[in-house]
Amino acid sequence: MSKVMAMITVSVDGYVTGPGDGPGCGLGVGGERLHYWVFGGPWTYDSPTRPSPEGEDKEWFDRTMAATGSVVGGRGTYEAAGHWGDANPFGVPFFIVTHRPEEQPPGDEFVFVNGVDRAIGRAKEAAGRKEVHVMGGAEVIRQTLEGGYADELVLVVAPVVLGAGKRLFEGFTRSLDLEQVGVRQARYATFLHYRVKEPGG
Repeated sequence: MSKVMAMITVSVDGYVTGPGDGPGCGLGVGGERLHYWVFGGPWTYDSPTRPSPEGEDKEWFDRTMAATGSVVGGRGTYEAAGHWGDANPFGVPFFIVTHRPEEQPPGDEFVFVNGVDRAIGRAKEAAGRKEVHVMGGAEVIRQTLEGGYADELVLVVAPVVLGAGKRLFEGFTRSLDLEQVGVRQARYATFLHYRVKEPGG
């Protein structure tokens, strides 16, 4: 059965975006620093091009994507990312959690699904023996953890204090028993890898 991996980048003070996130400013004001590791260095929303990950970060990212059979993301992230230009950036089935599944876009780049439980169920079917990667935003990660669907959690901690924005665990209502299974220190982030000891699912 597919393993469900929840992964998201957070600031040192627990924010997954800066303030004012939305289309054209997906990570919020100052939030670009969260994803320096993704792009291999500093970038801004106004940059004409985005750099690419390099060295160990690229190797890690490539291994992670090779193990991924499907992706689950939230409607807010989908909108903030400008629908990724209406092209699936991952190349595997991508399920978007939304309360308005009837607004399904044309084509098969993204599949709109009502509810995290249904999205993860469909993602598991699509992934086969590979992993389901739950990428967020914060609400989708919280629902995945609260519902007991996640087998593992990776927090990518960026060395920045944002002070405001969207907190990952804002309003979280349950305790989690985690077992640390790995730590990876990179130039632009620290990767904390946990096993969720009592997943439901």
